[in-house]
Amino acid sequence: MPRRKIGITYRTMASIARPIVWVLFRRDWAGARHIPADGGFIAAVNHNSYVDPLAYGYFQYTTGRPPRFFAKQTLFKGTFGRLLHAMKHIPVARGGAGALAALEAAATAVRAGEGVVFYPEGTLTRDPDMWPMSGKTGIARVALETGCPVIPVAQWGANLLLPPYGKMGRVFPRRTHQVLVGPPVDLSRFAGREPGPEVWREATEEIMAAITSLLSEIRAIPAPTAPVAPQSPANPDDVPAAIA
Repeated sequence: MPRRKIGITYRTMASIARPIVWVLFRRDWAGARHIPADGGFIAAVNHNSYVDPLAYGYFQYTTGRPPRFFAKQTLFKGTFGRLLHAMKHIPVARGGAGALAALEAAATAVRAGEGVVFYPEGTLTRDPDMWPMSGKTGIARVALETGCPVIPVAQWGANLLLPPYGKMGRVFPRRTHQVLVGPPVDLSRFAGREPGPEVWREATEEIMAAITSLLSEIRAIPAPTAPVAPQSPANPDDVPAAIA
């Protein structure tokens, strides 16, 4: 793995995360070839467990493209906050202005060549069958504004250890964390169209369809014909990337 642009702080934190991931999960990771070797990009990932940022984050790190996550602005304080800043994670404040500022920061990071992770649903899935819900449009706004590739990613397995809003299950026997990365979502049909809610919604639906198709492949069962609409979070503090 190339060490350029990663930095000693990220390498140190990854060295701490590695044994945790290895103890908690067997790993079935596929499609890393679709993660761009250079240049800014968005990884569009489904979210079904509080543990999956750790598991997915380490996967992306192993590709040589350290993930830049969104995190609540209140976490960017003290020693932990300095670590988050050093790792180039993106603060999110509640409210419309806070979400827009986070989107602007994400676009800046992409233009600087970073790999930004979006959970397009904006929260843990509340679909009873654990499929992705419909997505928020912030991901499409950044993608169309910057022209960066959007890489769809499906993951499964962390939810078997720690279900959304549920109690943690047994650590052993270990669950298998599966990741399947697909080729960039084709958003070319939106080129030249006037940006706005309709375009952002259509592009977001394309992204969510790609993620859901990959998850269907992982689970080896048909996906639902329509995603569940997001509802109010069961936990009001669940803001991993509640963007627009």
